[in-house]
Amino acid sequence: MFFINVSKIDNNRIIVKYTKKYKIKIELIKEIKIMQLKRKTVLVTGASSGIGLLVASKLHENGYQVIGTSRNPEKHQAKLPFKVLPLDLNDDHSIASFGKLLFSEINTLDVLINNAGSLVNGLAEETPIALGKQQFETNFWGTIKLTNELLPYFRKQKHGKIITLGSLLGLVGLPYVSYYAASKHALEGYFKSLRFELNQFNIKVVMVEPMSFKTSIGESGTVAAGNITDYDLFRQKVTAYTKTTFDQAPEPAPVIATLLQTVKEKNPKFSYPVGKGSSIILLLQHFAYKIFEKSILKSVYASK
Repeated sequence: MFFINVSKIDNNRIIVKYTKKYKIKIELIKEIKIMQLKRKTVLVTGASSGIGLLVASKLHENGYQVIGTSRNPEKHQAKLPFKVLPLDLNDDHSIASFGKLLFSEINTLDVLINNAGSLVNGLAEETPIALGKQQFETNFWGTIKLTNELLPYFRKQKHGKIITLGSLLGLVGLPYVSYYAASKHALEGYFKSLRFELNQFNIKVVMVEPMSFKTSIGESGTVAAGNITDYDLFRQKVTAYTKTTFDQAPEPAPVIATLLQTVKEKNPKFSYPVGKGSSIILLLQHFAYKIFEKSILKSVYASK
């Protein structure tokens, strides 16, 4: 067992005297590197459940200062090891006041992880336009409004990362998720452009695009009611196909690992597809779309 006595502090050097049994004394000179001890601060939206909760918890475990957001933080704060602030992506006032609220808690924001979002399932023609607009209000406009609220702080710092959790459905389309896929495609286009514009401020812009993984979004999603008889058979098949996809989806550990990777990387690339077979899907999408299309339809009609 060691007993530690600080005998002298001089120019950021601590001379530490270790005393062991038989009073053997060893002097150790250690350089203190204050900058290396500075914890990076990460904001994770939608951090009370799903991937947001998992990545925020993992970042906290790894020593980051984590701030999470939730529409109802009071319901979750007691169970979480990191600070949770109120934020509703569907409420313009909540977003507009969030920057001041956040920076009353922290001095610098190193990383923003745009995770919060929702899922609308349903055939395109059967989904009410109002429901489609709500999908965009949350997934696209809510994410963009929050990013714009925080950009002045990032620009003033002259550094930072904006990591957005997209979806492989932002790169390909599938049946029964038309508005969700459209909202994720829109995020891809917006952040591709924003990446060019923020390069001058040393602000990195990243998209992480997972395939289907087991998360709470599938359970909490909204399903458009079917009301067009011409679609009855296809609706039955595609509903079964979607359920099987969610039921057989793997745990989201690869998504969490990729998010952690992008947080740590000094110069991350823009796009990070995640999931077994994602590279093949993207290859077929670009170079053999008919094969991709036929394989999806075959799987849908084979579903029970």
